[in-house]
Amino acid sequence: MSDLTYAGKTFRFSVDNGVVFHNTYASDGTTLHYETVAGPTKGAVEDVELHAAEVSPGVFILGWLEKSGMTITHAMNLNTGAVHAFWTYETPDGRVAELHTGTLEEI
Repeated sequence: MSDLTYAGKTFRFSVDNGVVFHNTYASDGTTLHYETVAGPTKGAVEDVELHAAEVSPGVFILGWLEKSGMTITHAMNLNTGAVHAFWTYETPDGRVAELHTGTLEEI
């Protein structure tokens, strides 16, 4: 990996469904601490291990697995502040997959 420009920073991630996160990345870029600050899961916090790759200058693919079994993948463009997020989670009717867009603002 080259320069992990997200490492050591905190971003406000606002998702198109109204959920807002504060995502704090470790200085080495290998872990994420997130806190849900708006939306139905407000107050949720977790520390997760990241799998990351820079696919273009300032554009990263980040993925992680949460304790709940939810899987998350972000295509994060730090040049434009745009994020495409894909996540899956289990429901009583089976696994659900969702694709969302959002914006990043460094805080």
